[in-house]
Amino acid sequence: MSSKKVLAFYLEGCPYCKQAREALRELTSEDERYSSVKFDWVEENLHQEISSQYDYYRVPSMFVDGEKIYEAHPGEKFDECKANVKRVLEASLYN
Repeated sequence: MSSKKVLAFYLEGCPYCKQAREALRELTSEDERYSSVKFDWVEENLHQEISSQYDYYRVPSMFVDGEKIYEAHPGEKFDECKANVKRVLEASLYN
């Protein structure tokens, strides 16, 4: 199965970003289709020339084809994060 690439913005040391990566690991182990999805992880402080081109406020934020599919919010629990990362994965798969 082929997929669209995901552009994901993060900050080093961000607990929500760490949570999103853990959710991604769990989801790819639960459904092999998700392992075909490629992520471009962009550390926003190191690559402001890229991050400034996208409309988001919080990290992690994930885009597919330039469309924001997921943006974390303060207090987000793991299950909610995992459901959002799953939406990103589903949006990136070609049907």
